Amino acid sequence: MSKRNKIIYWIATIWLALGMVATGAGQLFKIKNGQGGADMISHLGYPQYLLMLLGVWKLLGAIAILIPKYPLLKEWAYAGFFFIMSGAIVSHIAVKDSFVEILPGTFLLILTLISWYFRPANRKIISTA
Repeated sequence: MSKRNKIIYWIATIWLALGMVATGAGQLFKIKNGQGGADMISHLGYPQYLLMLLGVWKLLGAIAILIPKYPLLKEWAYAGFFFIMSGAIVSHIAVKDSFVEILPGTFLLILTLISWYFRPANRKIISTA
């Protein structure tokens, strides 16, 4: 893996983990305002109990992508992030939210894809090294 790819991987992965921890903690503690908070989940038409589930998944997923080894666990975490963020984007589009409301989920989805694509061989299920 080239130095450039490692830098891209770690920048995307750290930003992704920070984003997931921030939004996950907000959802876990049912913060009223902000992206992914209690007000937003109600606006999107989802039940409040979904906040705790999403918050836990995001926090565990952030841990999974940062710890060494466990490539299968990392694949599940990336898949979970992809499903959560693509679901958030579609939910915002369905209720006709503005682009500003869709942007954070889109940014985290892009970071998920970049981090997954540039991950080192020892973090993949099938190593090419």
